[in-house]
Amino acid sequence: MSGATRLRPPRNWLDHRVMAWWRAQVGVLTAVVVVPLLILGLLIAPARPWFLIPAAVLAVAGLLGILLLPPWWFRIHRWEVTDQAVYTRGGVLWQVWRVAPMSRIQTVDTVRGPLQRAFGLSTVTVTTASSAGAVKIEGLDHEQAAELAEELTRITHDTPGDAT
Repeated sequence: MSGATRLRPPRNWLDHRVMAWWRAQVGVLTAVVVVPLLILGLLIAPARPWFLIPAAVLAVAGLLGILLLPPWWFRIHRWEVTDQAVYTRGGVLWQVWRVAPMSRIQTVDTVRGPLQRAFGLSTVTVTTASSAGAVKIEGLDHEQAAELAEELTRITHDTPGDAT
């Protein structure tokens, strides 16, 4: 199988600001759940003070998630682009390693949501004909993501294959 693209660990880390972005996401998710429970609990608390317990438990769980999850996620997520393929590794409980050969790439997009813009980050999405879906590299510096999209566009244009 000479010339075949093989699965290997990607070499590049995400931008360190991705941890702050992930913390903000976990914080927003926690607030969306805890704040209504807290308001409801305060309205009911005179009759049933134990009703505040779920809000307190979820708030503590959210704070632990904000502190502990982003460094763990940062150690797991990697990416790399070569002339042959786009490599990514991610996942939390189930690690997912993906290889998208250049000859199979159909589109390359960059996306910046409101929180990503606040942290100067972008996501590069590489779409292929794979049933597994697009390959995403989240948490890149915005300028790096734009350069990567240009590089991928150039490489795929110069690569003969069945996706062009």
